Amino acid sequence: MTATRRLAAILAADVAGYSRLIGSDEGGTLRALKAIRAELIDPTIASRNGRLVKTTGDGLLVEFSSVVDALRCASEVQAGMTERNASAPAGKRIEFRIGINVGDIVVEDGDIFGDGVNVAARLEALAEPGGICVSARVQEDAAGKVDLAFEDLGEQALKNIARPIRAYRIATDAVSATVRQTSALALPDKPSIAVLPFANISGDPEQEYFADGMVEEIIIALSRIRWLFVIARNSSFTYKGRAVDVKQVARELGVRYVLEGSVRKGGNRVRITGQLIDTSMGAHIWAERFDGKLDDIFELQDEVASSVAGAIEPKLRQSEFERANRKPTESLDAYDLYLQALALRDIHTDESVRKAIALLNRALTIDPNYVPAKAAIGWSWVHQASHGRTAISEAEVDEAVALARQALEAAKDDPDALWMAAFTLLYLAGERAIAVTAIDRALALNPNSAHAWMARGYVSLPQSEAAIEAFERAMRLNPLDRLERGFINGIAIAHLFARRYEQALEWSVRALSDEPGYPAALRTKAVACAHLDRIEEARETVRQLLDAQPWNTVARTTRLYARLFGSPETATVYVEGLRKGGMPEG
Repeated sequence: MTATRRLAAILAADVAGYSRLIGSDEGGTLRALKAIRAELIDPTIASRNGRLVKTTGDGLLVEFSSVVDALRCASEVQAGMTERNASAPAGKRIEFRIGINVGDIVVEDGDIFGDGVNVAARLEALAEPGGICVSARVQEDAAGKVDLAFEDLGEQALKNIARPIRAYRIATDAVSATVRQTSALALPDKPSIAVLPFANISGDPEQEYFADGMVEEIIIALSRIRWLFVIARNSSFTYKGRAVDVKQVARELGVRYVLEGSVRKGGNRVRITGQLIDTSMGAHIWAERFDGKLDDIFELQDEVASSVAGAIEPKLRQSEFERANRKPTESLDAYDLYLQALALRDIHTDESVRKAIALLNRALTIDPNYVPAKAAIGWSWVHQASHGRTAISEAEVDEAVALARQALEAAKDDPDALWMAAFTLLYLAGERAIAVTAIDRALALNPNSAHAWMARGYVSLPQSEAAIEAFERAMRLNPLDRLERGFINGIAIAHLFARRYEQALEWSVRALSDEPGYPAALRTKAVACAHLDRIEEARETVRQLLDAQPWNTVARTTRLYARLFGSPETATVYVEGLRKGGMPEG
C-alpha cells in the first residue's frame, strides 16, 4: 500500500504506573482497562470523530481531523476517569496521561508515523497522571474554540526531538486524585536534587553493581557541593527497576531537580549519559554524554557532578562550589571489589555481611592503603553486632576497631570513611570523644550525608533533643531510605532516655513495621513496655528478640550501652527494662 501524508491532530495516551498496577493485580487491572475502553474511551473517541490507530498494553494512539475534537475527547476521558476513580482505593486507581500535537503524519497500512506522532508521545510523557499536555500549535488552533485554560510550560527539550517544543498544560477539574492527595515535601531553601539509579545497558547483569556504584559516586560528589541539597542514595534507589514519573519522584522526595541516565561499560571503556530535569516544568534543562577509559573513571565522575551543578545554578561562580574529587584508589580492581561489597551492604543477613567483608579484605590485599574499604569493614562488623543472629567474636571486634583507627588517621577528607570509622569506634570500643570529632568533621565535609547525621544522633544520646534533631535531619535528607528504621529507632531511644515511654513505644513500633524482626527496635520496644508496666507485652517482645539473637543477655546489653552512651549509669533505663521483660542475666 502506498504511503500518504496528511495534517492531523494526534492524541497519545498511556496508563500512569501501569507496571505497578499489573504487578499488584494483573487480572483485575486488565479487566478494569477492558471495561474503561468499552464504556468510556471507545464511545468518546467515536463521538468526537476520532480514529483509534492502535493500542499497546498500557496506551493508545488516536487520530483526529480536528484539534477541537481531540481536545474535547481528551478532557471528557479525563473527567470520566476522575468520576470512576472517586471511590477507588489510591493503589487501585487507573489514571491516564495524555499528549496532543498537530502535525504532518505519514499514513501506511492504517498506521501513522512521523514527527507529529513522536511529539505527541513525548508530550504525553510530560503530563501528570490525570493530566493533558499539548503543543503550542494545538493551543493556537484551539484558542477561543474550547472552554479550557492553558498553562504555558515554556519551551521543552523533548527526547529524540531535534527542536525545542513549546508546551502547555491544560487546567481542568480532571486532575489526578492521586496527585492531589500525595503529600509533597516542602522544597528546601537551596537547590535540591535526587539522582535516580542509572540504567545498566552493558548487556551484562553482573555489571549492575557497577552502574549502581557509579550513581553512588555521583551522589557523593554532588553532596560535597555545599549549596546543594542532595537526597541520599538509599531513598533514590527505591525507584530502581521502576518506570517512574519524575514529577511524582520530586513530590515524594521534596526536590526540584532529578538526574537520570545510563552507564555502558565495555572492555576498558565506559560511557555515561545523563539528563537533568526541572520537575516544576518537566523540562530537560541539561543532557550530556561522557566517554572515557576506566582509568579515568574518577575524572568522569567529577565532570558529571560539576556539569550538573553548573546547570542548576549557572550564575554561581566556579569558586562557590567544591570540585567533587573522590579518587580513593588508583586500583580499579580494588574499586570494583569495593562496589560489589556496597551492593551487599543493605541486605544485612549474616551471610551477606560476611561476603561483603571478604570482598573488602580482597580489596585491601590489592591496595593496603584503601581507606574506604577499611572503614566499610568496621561498619559491616557493627551491623553484624547489632543485627546479626550470631554474635561477633573478640577477634572480629579487634579487627574492626584496628581498621577504623587506621581509616580515621588517613581519611582526612573522606566524609563517608570518617563517619563509618567513628561509629565503629563508638559502638565497639566506646571511644566517644574521638567519634564526636570525626563525625563533626564528616558533616563539615558533607552536610548532606544522612548517615553522618544518623551517627551524630547516636553520638548525641542520651541528650534526647539534640539526638532527635539529628535523626530528623537524617530522615529529611533520606526520606525513602530502606534503612530508615535505624533513624526511627534512634528517635525511640531518645524518648526512652527522656522517660517519654509512650513516645518511645510508638517510635519503636514504627521501626518494627518496616522490619518486624529488627533486633534494636525489639530491644527498645521491650524496655518501653516494661517501664509502662505492660509486663506481658515486654516479655513477649524479649522472647522475639531472643529468637532473633539468642546471644542477648542483660550483661551484654549493659556493656554495649555503657560503650554507646558513655557510662553504665546511662544504660540503667535499658537494663531495668530488660530485666522486667525477662532477659537472661548472662
